[in-house]
Amino acid sequence: MEGSATRKRKEGERERENRYKGIRMRKWGKWVAEIREPNKRSRIWLGSYSTPVAAARAYDTAVFYLRGPSARLNFPDLLAAQGPAAADMSSASIRKMAAEVGARVDALHLQHAPPSSSAGDADGLHLQVDLNKIPEPDYSDSDSPGC
Repeated sequence: MEGSATRKRKEGERERENRYKGIRMRKWGKWVAEIREPNKRSRIWLGSYSTPVAAARAYDTAVFYLRGPSARLNFPDLLAAQGPAAADMSSASIRKMAAEVGARVDALHLQHAPPSSSAGDADGLHLQVDLNKIPEPDYSDSDSPGC
């Protein structure tokens, strides 16, 4: 039993070393961000992300709009040029802005990540699918229309 307690403590120490403010990692590997609303017990859910940087950037966006330029940020140089914070923003609009930033950062990080190999991708080719486009039927030479 002592081995599992030691393992848990080491995992906690490792997580604290690599951790940004306002984020945590779920058991299944996703990174989530949330922030407490000022003068309230409630929290604003900022989203779930694939990378810790994306979750940290979402947190930074929210804390900047909640607390202004004096907020302690994970990446202070990236929000310095953003302009003044809007103190009267609703929690829904803060959540939306933070989620947009986090999703954009996540997409950029995943786009530049080295490709992972899978069973269906043995030849190393990766399909780039445009999710905004309606799929077209896939015709082979023998069953094309008009033949």
